[in-house]
Amino acid sequence: MIREAMYYKKLGKDVLQCELCPHYCVIPVGEMGKCRSRENIAGKLWAVNYAKALGISVDPIEKKPFYHFRPGSNILSLGPNSCNLSCRWCQNYQISQFDSPTVKLSLEDLYRAVMKHNPTTMQLAFTYTEPLTWYEYILDFAAMYPEVKLALVSNGYLNPEPLAQLLPHITAMNIDIKGITEELYRQQCGGSLKQIKENIRQVWEAGVHLELTLLLIPGLNDREEELNELVDFIASVSPEIPLHISAYHPTYLTDLPATKAQDIVRAREIALRKLSYVYGGNLAVDGFQNSVCPDCGKVLIRRSMYSCDSLIGADKNCPYCGRTIYGQYDH
Repeated sequence: MIREAMYYKKLGKDVLQCELCPHYCVIPVGEMGKCRSRENIAGKLWAVNYAKALGISVDPIEKKPFYHFRPGSNILSLGPNSCNLSCRWCQNYQISQFDSPTVKLSLEDLYRAVMKHNPTTMQLAFTYTEPLTWYEYILDFAAMYPEVKLALVSNGYLNPEPLAQLLPHITAMNIDIKGITEELYRQQCGGSLKQIKENIRQVWEAGVHLELTLLLIPGLNDREEELNELVDFIASVSPEIPLHISAYHPTYLTDLPATKAQDIVRAREIALRKLSYVYGGNLAVDGFQNSVCPDCGKVLIRRSMYSCDSLIGADKNCPYCGRTIYGQYDH
């Protein structure tokens, strides 16, 4: 169950160049690109991970994390066995960086799963690894079943043209931004920051619900000047974009000490100087998961272990002061 890949060109006899992401992998016959999702078979590029899923489960939407998109709902979640970055601290490296068992899941089977597990909310998250390496599968599903609300949890590493084609089909997106320096992306992730910053702006301007996540890693991306630069960038797109600052734990190729609670506290204080909604994750710190009105300071959504009690209605207004709270609350 494979499909010819989109966005590639021939460079010469049986040599192809993938144009899906900024790697622009040059792929001879019999070889794959960096993401392991696209293979040159007899002079054509094929999406060899098409309809092959690591598994499928129902998660609280807060686990993605989405805090301002239909809070308190559940979402069917699945992902491919591939990624186009190679972050040395990858928290899911067993399934993103190495071959893992997958199951065949046709577009029709996936829709039946949505109808079985999410018949009311009709929402689906492509997550766990890097969904953008499942580009054709997502696009084909969206075209066949436009009534399903699609969410992506992604590193955002995609070229502008394929992103522009995909965005009209996407309802919500959480982009995991690794830091704010090219050096970090180049040395630690095998990628580049420039296109990701442009894509964050493109997603926001397209009207797709957007949240960002930063995994805070001591000694790599937690210096105050870098945090200020990151916050300045996000605020330049919109101060309304929710930012999740999550604690890192040593794994894969990185053995730096785990993020401490006080590190999250400090980073959150810096971010709140210019952003309206900033959350702390992966640590049991009271209050860091609650949504607070930026104007009156009242708690509007109280969260505990992925459950939540929300006071925000479909009108998106704070019931105390009337301020519009960014997000979607219509489920």
